[in-house]
Parts: sequence; C-alpha cells; structure tokens
Amino acid sequence: MIEENVILVNRNDEPIGLMPKLEAHEKAVLHRAFSVFVLNKDNQIMLQQRAHHKYHSPLLWTNTCCSHQREGESNIEAGNRRLFEEMGFNTELKELFHFIYKAPFDNGLTEHELDHVMIGYYNESPIINPEEVENWKWMGIDDVQADIQLHPEKYTVWFKIIFDEFYHYLEDHKI
Repeated sequence: MIEENVILVNRNDEPIGLMPKLEAHEKAVLHRAFSVFVLNKDNQIMLQQRAHHKYHSPLLWTNTCCSHQREGESNIEAGNRRLFEEMGFNTELKELFHFIYKAPFDNGLTEHELDHVMIGYYNESPIINPEEVENWKWMGIDDVQADIQLHPEKYTVWFKIIFDEFYHYLEDHKI
C-alpha cells in the first residue's frame, strides 16, 4: 500500500508542498487536515471510537471522522470521501471554521495541523469500516462536554480542542 501524502501549508492555509503522512507526523510539520461532526435530529453527535490497531490514539473516542485532504481535493470533497470510507454514508457537509493545533503523542509523533471543521446531519446508523473504526455511538452535546471533563483520557487530543470551540458554536446556533 502506498503511503498517502499530506498537504503542507503555511499559517494562511496556502499549500507549500507535499510530504508522506508519517514523515509529517514525525517532523511535526504543519499540514492540512479536517474533522467532521455529524449530528442527528436530537442534536446528538455521532462519535467514533478509533480502531484498536491505529498507530496513534487507538480506542479513543473522537468526532465522526477526520483525516487529511488529498492534493486537488476540496475540504468538503475530502470530508465526504472519508465519511463514506470510515462510516459508510454520505451527507451534505458545511465548513464551520478552521484552526491550528500542535499535539505531541507518547509514540514520538506529533499532530501539527491546520484543521478544517465541518458539520453534517444524519439520522441513521452508520456502517462502520472495522479497519478504521472500533465502535460508534450517539451522544448529547452536553453529555460529551461533561464526560470530557470527567474522563479526558478517553478522548483524542484534537477532539478535546475542537469540541470546546464547536460546543460554543452550537450554543450560538441551536439546530
């Protein structure tokens, strides 16, 4: 299997090159990424538990899906592609905001991403890809916030960072 490249960017999200994904994480180089949040009619978030064999953050709970854009792919196209690959469904996505974060992991890798956060709506059960996803669940927004406070170790680093901003967005834009 050929390793995927990530799109290296500057702080203005302007592409400056490509690099193999693992190398970018080893060198902590800023690159483009995205995170998708899917909500249902009850304003619950579809969470996924990362597969047990993932090279970082295995078995941690996180947003519906996340990954990296491919060269020539828009943020929305990338979000839809990965949502289908991981969770087995498509829905209309809308970009909310983006931000930069840097988070080192215990295994020596570092996420340094300019992350585009997107939202979509769906009311069915996903058909998860076991290569990517261990489990999934619907969880109320307030319940997620409370559980992150009680059990931060159960969640991915980026999810905790994003959720704080995402939570405030939802408070201001009730669905």
